[in-house]
Amino acid sequence: MIHTMKTFTNAVQHTRKRIRFDLRTVARSFMALALLTIATFAAAASWHDDSHYVSLGSTSGYYIVRPGSPLSRQLGVEDAPTVDTSDPFNHGYGADALAFHFNRAGVLSTPPAYIVQAKPNEFYTSQLSSFIRGRTTSRDVEAFFGRPQNIEHRSDGVATYYAIQVYNPFEDLGGRR
Repeated sequence: MIHTMKTFTNAVQHTRKRIRFDLRTVARSFMALALLTIATFAAAASWHDDSHYVSLGSTSGYYIVRPGSPLSRQLGVEDAPTVDTSDPFNHGYGADALAFHFNRAGVLSTPPAYIVQAKPNEFYTSQLSSFIRGRTTSRDVEAFFGRPQNIEHRSDGVATYYAIQVYNPFEDLGGRR
């Protein structure tokens, strides 16, 4: 009887260790899967970031910037009045933006930025190509686009933003505006 009891106790302890080992293995596998999933989605999110500068000469050019990209933070245009078309409350409607930075004298001091969610509109890219850094004034831009929707006063000048209404039918979930 004592021998049977000892065997039973050893078996229970061995089973406990095996269960504990199995739980650790499951937990490690789950963590590895979670990290792999996060890494995959992080890579997919950064995959679409094709922000870049389009050079059209020594003093003209413009930026194509994705909202939330590292380039948008570097240029200081993360507060641009963009609206995501994938927002379920907007039913595919959103807003891209144009950003202009002028020095204290009202002259374009950096290349303009086109903050765009999908494919850039050729009309706006052709208009941006006509602005020359160091020559174009805020009045020239206002003559083209009207009054800016947002004005941000900075220590080195003014940043102005123009919202561009866009529609993405693939993001429309059936609602009407």
